[in-house]
Amino acid sequence: MAQWAQMKQLIPYLPTQALNELYPNSFPMDVRCYLANWIEEQRWEDFDLEKVEQEPQALSLLDQITSYLLSLAQQNPNVVERMRLQHISRSMSMMRSQPLKLVLTVRDVLRKERDLLSRTVTQDPISVGPSTRDVDLLVLKVLEIQNCRQQIHQLQEELNWERQNYESIQGETYLESCQSRLISRIKAWRWEQHQATIGHPFDDNLSPMQTWCEQLLGVNGKLRQEVMLAGEPIPELQDRLGLLLQTLIQSSLVVDKQPPQVIKTQSKFSTTVRYLLGEKVAPGKPVLLKAQIITEAQARNLGQLGSVPSENVGELINNTAILEHNTSSKSTCATFRNMSIKKIKRADRKGSESVTEEKFALYFTTEISITGCDIPYRIQMISVPVVVIVHGSQDNNALATIIWDCAFSEPDRIPFVVPERVPWKQMCMTLNSKFMSEVGTQRCLDNYNQHFLAQKIFDKPDIAGDYSNMLVSWAQFSKEVLPGRPFTFWQWFDGVIELTKKHLKSYWSDGLIFGFIGKQHLHLILKDRPNGTFLLRFSDSEIGGITIAYVAPSENGGQKIQNIQPSTKRDLEIRSLGDRIRDIDFITHVYPDLPKNDVFRKYYTGKSVHPPTRARRSEKEHGGEKYFLCFCYSLFDLYFPHFALEQLFPIPVRGLLSNNTFTLKSETDGQREPFEKLLNWMNKMTVVIQKVNVNFCSLPFSDQITHCPVELGTWPSPYRPGWECKLH
Repeated sequence: MAQWAQMKQLIPYLPTQALNELYPNSFPMDVRCYLANWIEEQRWEDFDLEKVEQEPQALSLLDQITSYLLSLAQQNPNVVERMRLQHISRSMSMMRSQPLKLVLTVRDVLRKERDLLSRTVTQDPISVGPSTRDVDLLVLKVLEIQNCRQQIHQLQEELNWERQNYESIQGETYLESCQSRLISRIKAWRWEQHQATIGHPFDDNLSPMQTWCEQLLGVNGKLRQEVMLAGEPIPELQDRLGLLLQTLIQSSLVVDKQPPQVIKTQSKFSTTVRYLLGEKVAPGKPVLLKAQIITEAQARNLGQLGSVPSENVGELINNTAILEHNTSSKSTCATFRNMSIKKIKRADRKGSESVTEEKFALYFTTEISITGCDIPYRIQMISVPVVVIVHGSQDNNALATIIWDCAFSEPDRIPFVVPERVPWKQMCMTLNSKFMSEVGTQRCLDNYNQHFLAQKIFDKPDIAGDYSNMLVSWAQFSKEVLPGRPFTFWQWFDGVIELTKKHLKSYWSDGLIFGFIGKQHLHLILKDRPNGTFLLRFSDSEIGGITIAYVAPSENGGQKIQNIQPSTKRDLEIRSLGDRIRDIDFITHVYPDLPKNDVFRKYYTGKSVHPPTRARRSEKEHGGEKYFLCFCYSLFDLYFPHFALEQLFPIPVRGLLSNNTFTLKSETDGQREPFEKLLNWMNKMTVVIQKVNVNFCSLPFSDQITHCPVELGTWPSPYRPGWECKLH
């Protein structure tokens, strides 16, 4: 599978035409990806089109391919991918009459891959990581210089000084080139680490770069030794080697485990700093690293090595750590445990800028001595940007600052400069990557979802609009509230992420949630569907809500699209989405036409809220039955007059209540209606029960009022079991 692992890194940079030529329809890229390990274990080079006797062996390989594909399809929970694999398997089965042709196609594809990889390595050796070949060549160069010196002493011949100087300089120049590539790779690793915050893939393995650092340090030491043994001093060459040594030593400090990028004062956190030349640190006095917090302006002044922030802008607790070597992992790290920010000094803000837009960083410093070097070196490193908050309510806006910084900053920027506006297509990629990584799903936001997000952030409900080249501002993303809503775009989107991550991950991954969709598009796709057809969409009017949009009969005999009140995280903690869907009888088919019980059956837990109604019995048979009341409150006097009772309460109504409403005074005058009046109202309420056996709530009537289970006004859903009441 090693060849395919290299190809996956190369494929994103290949043009579409090249990919189509590389992977023909008879052997699509899907097969190459899913069966990579098995394919690379087979002996494809043994086959020849002229050898007819090889057909049975080729047919066996073809059968194995189709069998593996069918097995993968059965195991894949994603309906789209499962159908795709089954289609590919059927298509390849049609080649049973020409199995040798397929086998030779696979052979040619593998050959072309190897050719592409070899040309890529030749053209751009830097892109494949630390080059062992370069280091080997460098070692050979040093050996040549050593042999040259030995011949001078052994044969006592006079060697032209200019040539000796030339060869020495050539070795130093090659060292400088190799070290420059190493430092570029370390910077790229830091950038990839920064991008991981928004879900980009990141390989945190530092071992190859540590080996590279150690090898270059060894080569530098040998070259400096050869210069000293050359006979006459060469100050210019010695200075250049010394500068390369200093740069290598000071560039080998990295923040292995970054601190949280949103830090609340007085809260504990940790971070780990790693030194890639740890095994070369001179023994003796322990190396102590110190951390301090710096502002964005102070970070910009660290451009030159050796500069130190003059002003202390925050007080860090537990801000020192010892550099310790781990023999098992061969890593040398300093871990800052139980660190916290006791207090922070803010800079003067401009205009509408808030504290959650102010970026800081942790600044790490130490002094270190390397074996074989005469002087100690001062080294420093800063963390990724962090936002410091003092209250949990600031967390969401602070996270928006971090997301914008991670997604849209340039690799070699001045700390911590970001653009004020970015293209929507770039923003869309960021939202999709963040959503997938936070939820932990392989299902991405499709074109319909992305289109609605654009409509939302630009406040342009045109269903046919193209937003890809429109610019999104930082204010639109996180500062300005959405039209007609009390929240920003990021607060709303982040609420959906939290809801999906905690309660809807499986539903989303299985393709059961349509996701983000506007009302125009919703009516367009549901208008011709039968009554009871529904789909699940994220609420656009509430933070962290999912709602059911369904087709219902209208008063004039036609159809209308209705939306049930959104279920929030709190609702789903009480009763799962699957059970809620089962409870509602008037929704029957998931869009486009799948029976809901077939689709959601695996998500049903426990019993339904309303079990099937039993047959009517005589009045005497009702003596031992229990009946229940269900109470509803309206937070802002929204009584939903357009809803039928069975829509607001997806429970069969079994009785008629009289004197069944009660209004609490508004709190604007500072007065609350006495709780005793509420109890008196409940005492006066009478009920006429139909002669039907039913259990649709969890609390029975009692002979007297006993207690209030929950505080009034805390139920988030339109129906909840509640107060125990006296039955008249």
